[in-house]
Amino acid sequence: PAWLRRLCGQLLSERLMRPNGVQAVVRGIMEGTGAGGPGAEAAAVDWRKCDTVAKILASCPQQCPSLEDYYRLVCPQILDLLHIQDKLTARQFQRVATTTLLTMAKEHPQLAEKHLLQPLLAPLLRCLET
Repeated sequence: PAWLRRLCGQLLSERLMRPNGVQAVVRGIMEGTGAGGPGAEAAAVDWRKCDTVAKILASCPQQCPSLEDYYRLVCPQILDLLHIQDKLTARQFQRVATTTLLTMAKEHPQLAEKHLLQPLLAPLLRCLET
């Protein structure tokens, strides 16, 4: 029903914008992915799920006051997905993070540069300055 879809969307959006919300949402959605074995079908399901999660993360929810606020809150959390230590989880989280980064860079290049690319490249730029 439409009311349930709206409520789920609202709850998902609220969770994403909280501290560690992105990781919690990604963990919740991705749980169990890859457990089907190393076959091509399991890998395809894994990629499709990662793409779907990335699309969710790249979309600014209606409850957010502005796109700038959403990027400010969510982008540092997306970059944190690149630092997960567990190898199986890290692979999935890195897929989600890179696909989200690419999607955001295509849809809103200035905001993605400010909130994703500049922080990601800051260590490299500091090395170039010295």
